[in-house]
Amino acid sequence: MHELSIALNIVDGVLEELDRQKSGHVEAVHLRLGRLSGVDKDALSFSYGVACEGTPLANSRLLIEDVEVAIFCPVCGVERPTRSFPVLICANCGALGERVLRGEELEITAMELVT
Repeated sequence: MHELSIALNIVDGVLEELDRQKSGHVEAVHLRLGRLSGVDKDALSFSYGVACEGTPLANSRLLIEDVEVAIFCPVCGVERPTRSFPVLICANCGALGERVLRGEELEITAMELVT
């Protein structure tokens, strides 16, 4: 389960930031998670709880924002959502997307700290 190694990396990154900020307690970690990231949201949430045990992050919450897939449509010339998945077809005109613009994210966006 690679979600555990991802959760451990999240915890390590947050602990490093806590050390830099000389802050006390983390209430929550905010994460953007794209549909194409290859990460199972439920497994990551569970793994985060396990990874936090025995650390200053114990009892913190992982708040995950789902990021839907968006492509650049060569016909419409703009960003569009996809009509189907996993085939990346423009929801507006049905053209095959040239490139993915959103949906591959796996990034920490914020932390809620209590001093």
